Amino acid sequence: MSSENRKIAVVTGASREDGIGTAVCHALAEDGMDIFFTHFGKYDEIEGNGQEHEWPSQLKEQLSAKGVRAAHMEIDFSISGSHQTLLDAVEKEWGTPSVLIHNATYQTDTDFRSLNAETLDTYYKINNREPILLSTEFAKRFEEMGGSDEGRIIQLVSGGPDPNNLAYIGTKGMLKAMTYPLAVGLAPLGITVNSVDPGPTDTGWMDESLKEQLKPLFPKGRIGKAEDAAKLIRFLAGPESGWITGQTIDSNGGFLGK
Repeated sequence: MSSENRKIAVVTGASREDGIGTAVCHALAEDGMDIFFTHFGKYDEIEGNGQEHEWPSQLKEQLSAKGVRAAHMEIDFSISGSHQTLLDAVEKEWGTPSVLIHNATYQTDTDFRSLNAETLDTYYKINNREPILLSTEFAKRFEEMGGSDEGRIIQLVSGGPDPNNLAYIGTKGMLKAMTYPLAVGLAPLGITVNSVDPGPTDTGWMDESLKEQLKPLFPKGRIGKAEDAAKLIRFLAGPESGWITGQTIDSNGGFLGK
């Protein structure tokens, strides 16, 4: 397929080899989409699972080897206007994207004792403000391009009763709440909007003790893998999912710890 006929997909948060963002990039590239992905190594280095300095370049090479175009940029979604910076970069590189995957996120342990206004503001900026504005700006540019029936917005969300993840679950809950009304508003443009909750997923942050604790809660007897979520996202990003919109779908192997 020539580059003129390929879809352009934006995937945020593909900073690590074992992450869901990386798995999604590979899955969409296998469907022939050009991939523009983002990463933010400073978060991984300070508060995440460790920065993988060479990974963005390696991922770009892997995606290019699949026969699609690949590009990336480092971006801090706590900065106001970063949503416009990203879409401007994509348009300058290739043109207007038709697929948007919200995977970048911010997470630190927050219980009722540690939660404060500064932490909530940081969570809101990264997990809500810029993703929501990225979606609406994506939709505006998609409409200006003339649209099609294959616009896709897919959000990674979370939930559950974990008292040590109050801010994370709360901000991801806001994205869940936005899914249905945004889907209704964008349907006339040919854009579907769906959310995916992958449940606990082994992307490098689990130690062996936690894995053994969680494993009995999965009826299939194993922990979720990044590829599990990526398979559903690949379907939702493709042409056969055009009648599915406004949904929050669990892809968690029947996880019992809800």
